[in-house]
Amino acid sequence: MNKLNQHEVQFDYFSSNYDQFEKDFYKYSALNVPLTFLTDDILSLMANNNSNFFRLTANKSKDKRDHYFFFRVQTPLENKMVRIFQYIGHKFINEK
Repeated sequence: MNKLNQHEVQFDYFSSNYDQFEKDFYKYSALNVPLTFLTDDILSLMANNNSNFFRLTANKSKDKRDHYFFFRVQTPLENKMVRIFQYIGHKFINEK
């Protein structure tokens, strides 16, 4: 993600929602990469696809299921160019 986008698209890092996102992500992710190193890619993916969720694929999850992480997108009144992604929950596909 380029520097311009880093200021326009962000997680609400200092919230209890983000804390829950971290817990949920680590609960299901089989990746050996810390979430900190993935956040720019996740934000870029959601922003470029104009989406409010991303999928952790079955081959990258501990239980071999697809996991979906959903966010509410907020735009602060002070700056309409900024989009803040607030975690609202997780779902998975039952197929194994």
